[in-house]
Amino acid sequence: MAGEIDSRIAETDPEIASQDPLHHEEEVLAFDDYTAVDHVSHFTGVAISSFYIIAAIVTLWEVFSRYALHAPTYWAFETVMVLCAASWMLSSGYVTLKHRHIGITVFHVLASPATRWRLDLFAMVVGVAALYLLLTDATVRALGSILSVEKSGTAFNSPMPMMLKSLLMVGGFLYLAQLTTNLHRHLHAQWARNSVKALAAIMTIYFIASIGAEIAGKDSIFAMVSGFFSDIGKELDPSKALKMRSYDLATVSIIVVVLLIGLMMTGMPLGIVTLIVSVLMAIAFFGPRGLFLVSTNAAGLLEKYTLVAIPFFVLMASILERAGIAEDLFDAMSIFAGNLRGGVAVQTVIVAVILAAMSGVMGGEIVMLGLVALPQMFRLGYDRKLTIGLICASGALATLIPPSIIMIVYGLSAEVGIGDLFMAGAVPGIMLAVFYASYVLIRVNLNPSMAPTAVEVAKLRGTDNTLSKERLTAVILCVLLIFSVMGSIYGGIASVTEAAAVGCIGSLVVAAIRHQFRWSVISAALMGSMTTVGTIVWLILGAVSFVGIFNLVGGGDFLRSLFLDLGLPAMGVILVMMLILVILGTFMEWIAIVFITVPVFAPVVMSLAPELGLTEDQAKVWFGILFVMNIQIYFLSPPFGPACFWLKSVAPKDVTLQEIFTAVLPFIALQIVGLVLVMLFPQIALWLPEFLN
Repeated sequence: MAGEIDSRIAETDPEIASQDPLHHEEEVLAFDDYTAVDHVSHFTGVAISSFYIIAAIVTLWEVFSRYALHAPTYWAFETVMVLCAASWMLSSGYVTLKHRHIGITVFHVLASPATRWRLDLFAMVVGVAALYLLLTDATVRALGSILSVEKSGTAFNSPMPMMLKSLLMVGGFLYLAQLTTNLHRHLHAQWARNSVKALAAIMTIYFIASIGAEIAGKDSIFAMVSGFFSDIGKELDPSKALKMRSYDLATVSIIVVVLLIGLMMTGMPLGIVTLIVSVLMAIAFFGPRGLFLVSTNAAGLLEKYTLVAIPFFVLMASILERAGIAEDLFDAMSIFAGNLRGGVAVQTVIVAVILAAMSGVMGGEIVMLGLVALPQMFRLGYDRKLTIGLICASGALATLIPPSIIMIVYGLSAEVGIGDLFMAGAVPGIMLAVFYASYVLIRVNLNPSMAPTAVEVAKLRGTDNTLSKERLTAVILCVLLIFSVMGSIYGGIASVTEAAAVGCIGSLVVAAIRHQFRWSVISAALMGSMTTVGTIVWLILGAVSFVGIFNLVGGGDFLRSLFLDLGLPAMGVILVMMLILVILGTFMEWIAIVFITVPVFAPVVMSLAPELGLTEDQAKVWFGILFVMNIQIYFLSPPFGPACFWLKSVAPKDVTLQEIFTAVLPFIALQIVGLVLVMLFPQIALWLPEFLN
């Protein structure tokens, strides 16, 4: 069985680190057909993929130095930030070359090939425009920082601000160059390709002139050329003609939301959508100088230390998955299940909980359970619909059980402590797992034909399931590692980022115990983490820029006032928010939902806190759990539930989407019950963080 599973995993190559495991790294062209830009993007992506492991080692040294040597470092924090920012920004070319950016493709895939070609063309043109406009200001800011050698002002006093702004500029150039190359490759007519070359030449001249003007001064030839472009920009300034400040906030909000959703529906990368909308808003309201606001928001994102936890958790999950720990966990739990009817189903839920604590993202977990658990449960005679629904629902627990990547992104957007969210999500997550296991046990005991016992399984298989000493040791160490990482966060011993770094290095030890400490395993994990996190961070960058501009023009305050003026009680407002999330979840990616809704919803919930009987901090944490539970329901809900499509990708051919959609309905009902319970009894989520604090 193990060999069969290994071969299927190798065939499908699921990436537990990826939120979108179906979007494989397709080789869109042969390596020999690479252009110079393609080679630079590919080489840069491979070169910086190791930065996360270096950053994890530096963070681990800081923890060791602080606790064991009683000598905290002055340099670790800034070193880690620069390493991670370099990986985030410099991954842009590779991610774009491999077409890994996240987009809403529901309507895109339904279109005809000709329409898809036009939509892709539109997305590339818009992307080039957005990045060019971002870089017109980001380049000037970066050069100013370099020439003045801007430093952090901390005890270490490194040039971190200068390096972060420089990385944003270089990453933006990589992104722009690769996207322009993709655009050139996408076109077939020679005149169209020549137009792209001319556009690339004009942009190159502009940026060379801008850089030269900053270095050589205002009297140089570079300044004259740069001034020529600036004069054109001033003449084309749309803010004078549009007079957006004269519009009421309701009209502005409607225009922005319609533009945002309309662009999303084309299937273009969500990071480009939010970036171009923020750029257009900045120019429409403040003229060309408004681009300063966009580049400032983007550069500010790179200084958020909490973001560093995402690559560490993703890398930890990727190493453990590729080392075969998921299969070991399943076999170990199968042995421990005993003679309980439905025991394999129960241990599948337990394995899903442990995998959730390993990964933080649900896509790879569902794929892994689909590869490992689904065929085994089918072979053992488990009811098909019960098995399919259980695997989809159990895999979705990764959204709620810490370390959840969704919680980290929510916490950044709502300005909530990530550790508090992790603690608050643990009990609801385990509660849902208990619901699933209890539901299965009730069903199989009412109808014994739906699941066999261990004795019946042994007779059917004709063999006893055993684990080697190395595999059993790896399982024990993996569980201890997860408890150590989560325990250090809950116990206040280490920050979320530090605990994630410890887990990242610990996963290498577990891989070595299982004799999987090989370069093929490590390199694949590093590359998968680099592309996954690079995709997420560039999306967050665009979203942060959009939210900053939207709030600056008053859009956020207006939308918040709408909720407060509905005349509903506090719980009624919460229900309206939940309904909006359900509607958005039918066609929008979770990360886009977070950045569009949370900056509006979180302040409203805080203002309603006294009416809800909560403090403002409690309200934000409680609503965060409700938000994540709602997203979890969206992952399963037909007709666009991603979990259903992910499972379909690895399920036997006779498993249809209609069967999967039918199978998940009872588990969606259990999720709704859990959501209602947490809504009515906030202490389900709040008691653990309050107890530990």
